[in-house]
Amino acid sequence: MKRHVTHHVAMDEWQQLAAAQEGAIARRQLLALGCSRHFVRRQLDARRWIERTSTVLSVTTGPPTWRQSVWAAVLHAGGDALVGGLTALEWHGLRNWHRDEITVLVDDQLSFDPVAGVTFFRTRRPLVGMRASADLPFARIEPASLLFAGYERSARTGQGLLAAVIQQRLTTASSMQAALEQLRPLRRARLFRTTLGDIAGGAQSLAEIDIARICRSHDVAAPARQTRRRDSSGRIRFTDCEWQLPGGRILILEIDGAFHMDVEHWEDDLARQRGLSSQGRIVVRCTARELRERPDSVLGDLKRHGLCA
Repeated sequence: MKRHVTHHVAMDEWQQLAAAQEGAIARRQLLALGCSRHFVRRQLDARRWIERTSTVLSVTTGPPTWRQSVWAAVLHAGGDALVGGLTALEWHGLRNWHRDEITVLVDDQLSFDPVAGVTFFRTRRPLVGMRASADLPFARIEPASLLFAGYERSARTGQGLLAAVIQQRLTTASSMQAALEQLRPLRRARLFRTTLGDIAGGAQSLAEIDIARICRSHDVAAPARQTRRRDSSGRIRFTDCEWQLPGGRILILEIDGAFHMDVEHWEDDLARQRGLSSQGRIVVRCTARELRERPDSVLGDLKRHGLCA
């Protein structure tokens, strides 16, 4: 009777743990809960369970969901491993940055088999302090963002991610700045301090960060960003960049991303430009690609409309 009760409790525990982990459970967790290797083998042989990696099983069969694959990846590494990078950020709610590759942050000393579709990012930094909660092995938004941005091949992609995370209100520029200091030394830290300063000043996109950089490099006054304006129809608009010109006129720069090239958006932007234009306002448009590849040309046009240092 005693053995029966003990086995029943163990069964309840592994079921609860597996449910909390999207159906994934590590062999070491099962052993710790008193489930014998024979019990595990019977579930696999009966095809009630399936092996996801050499160390992780799933108590459900069929193709794994994205969330199940993420759990399997972090459980496979073990130790203090955390889901990191864009994987953690998507779990936290980041939109439009999905990548199929799963990122797991692991202690530099851990040893385990590789897993297809998983990048194990090794670090000597203490992972415990990066954890988002006691229950889920996921990195907090700020270290997940900064470590990705610091070691991503493209610095611009890293900057764009920082802007996206803050623009989508997953964190704030001040929280990111504090985390940046805690992660010292970090690759590209100097660039990110400037980027976060621009974001704190109102820049909401990589293009707006670019215009701030261009202004600094040419000793031109930085623009006001996301200024609330009422157009000719009475509708409230928020402008990308504005400068107060001598004589009281206002120079507005509207920056179009790739989606603005769609017919519907293009027509909306034309209507927006007409509505914002007035005797005291000059509205100039450029694309984000122009800012990136031909900044001198854009700045030259702004100067011809009266922008000065």
